Amino acid sequence: MNPNLEILPFFDEPTNTASYLVIDKATRKAAIIDPVLDYDHRSGRASVASVNRMLAAAMKKGVTIDWVLETHVHADHLSAACVVKRETGARVGIGDHVRDVQKIFRAVFNAQDVSASGAEFDRLFKDGERFNIGSLEVEVMHTPGHTPACVAYKIGDAIFVGDTLFMPDYGTARADFPGGDARTLFRSIKRLLALPPETRIFVGHDYKAPGRDQFAWETTVGEERARNPHVHDGIGEDEFVAKREARDATLAQPLLLLPSIQANMRAGGLPPAEENGVRYFRIPVTLAAEDAKRV
Repeated sequence: MNPNLEILPFFDEPTNTASYLVIDKATRKAAIIDPVLDYDHRSGRASVASVNRMLAAAMKKGVTIDWVLETHVHADHLSAACVVKRETGARVGIGDHVRDVQKIFRAVFNAQDVSASGAEFDRLFKDGERFNIGSLEVEVMHTPGHTPACVAYKIGDAIFVGDTLFMPDYGTARADFPGGDARTLFRSIKRLLALPPETRIFVGHDYKAPGRDQFAWETTVGEERARNPHVHDGIGEDEFVAKREARDATLAQPLLLLPSIQANMRAGGLPPAEENGVRYFRIPVTLAAEDAKRV
């Protein structure tokens, strides 16, 4: 365990999202991983209360935030990456396959302002790339399956896996979003679980598995291999795919899917204001062929 690595978790209960302030105590440099922009879907109101708590903690610790690191283009909460960047000057990084996600959803939302080149982000990380938070070396692992652009960030004995894995009593991420694939997800998870058993895993969400009363976000590779119901040792790829696809077929779409994707493929930025100065999320409407003539 690196004595200079300090990890402060923040949990947003409305979206079940875990965000992290990662600090290098040697240089007082820091990164924020997967920050949340509060958003009420019923009213369309957004707030920076959650990310302000992270920024206040950074200020109290006396650290400089150099990076905002996204594990993927989230489908269940809006990112506050743009807020952190505006307040601190931090660079926003994400996996380089974000271009694939942008290409898919630029067409879905007719978002002509989205580049589909990843230009909205300051850094696009390739699999195996390394960079630093102060004196802390970070290794990027491409972990597609939940989305094409998912990455994990490994810092010493700690790895931040986003939505790829959940706590060992809950399971794994869904793989039915556009560009997702259960077989690819299994192979990505196996890469993660090949790390030393004592490696600490920090997950992106928690939903309190039945029988557990407290939210949790930290586990280990060893615990996942021993207890995760979807990928514990002994479960093969075909068995996982069958279970994952059957489970995904029963899941509703996340409440904030449509607004989240539109903001997050813009690095947390909102769609551009229209002639009246107001920003709008677009909601595509689809109709069955026989109904289209009647509406």
